[in-house]
Amino acid sequence: MKTPFIAAFLSCALLLSGCGSSKEEKEAEEKAAADSPADALQAIADKAKEMGDREAVDPVDFRKLKDLLPEKLAGMSRTEATGEKSGAMGFTVSTAQAKYQGSSDDRLNIEIVDTGGIAGVSTMALAAWSIAEIDKETTTGYERTTKIEGYKAFEKYNNESKSGEINVLVADRYVVNVEGDNVSVDQLKEALKGINLSDLGDLK
Repeated sequence: MKTPFIAAFLSCALLLSGCGSSKEEKEAEEKAAADSPADALQAIADKAKEMGDREAVDPVDFRKLKDLLPEKLAGMSRTEATGEKSGAMGFTVSTAQAKYQGSSDDRLNIEIVDTGGIAGVSTMALAAWSIAEIDKETTTGYERTTKIEGYKAFEKYNNESKSGEINVLVADRYVVNVEGDNVSVDQLKEALKGINLSDLGDLK
């Protein structure tokens, strides 16, 4: 999976604890696309301040997140499911993780994080791509920001290793990470479809 979450969000918390508020995400994205590079950077900074100023709320019980991780995804069976509510320095998050194994060496790791307890700072820690526009191709694969079911998302795939990830930000507080080895892009997307993002966004 990714860099340990607690270390990531605490680092960002120290950097962004004094941020203020600004415009809506869509406006910031449009501004970044249309204006000069300097203006685009300012729009990103404004969005970071907005996220940093969001009010923290108590994260949901991690068991509710685990309930959204089905026994089977993209033709693979779940081999492990864990969850926890953790925090430090006054910040709290709920996390659920599951591992899936296919018939050979194909594997999936799914993670759902409720960052409500640290509000916007968490978004900077786990989903910096949510305030940026990325579109990159190499000889081996690609990276890009996109929209999935109306939610801001990030895709990354390596054609040589057949590994990749899809990350989605839901309701500005839930981060869903789908990572796979020896899988296709279609399998990653199929796995994401197996998680009800609408139900996730409605959790309280």
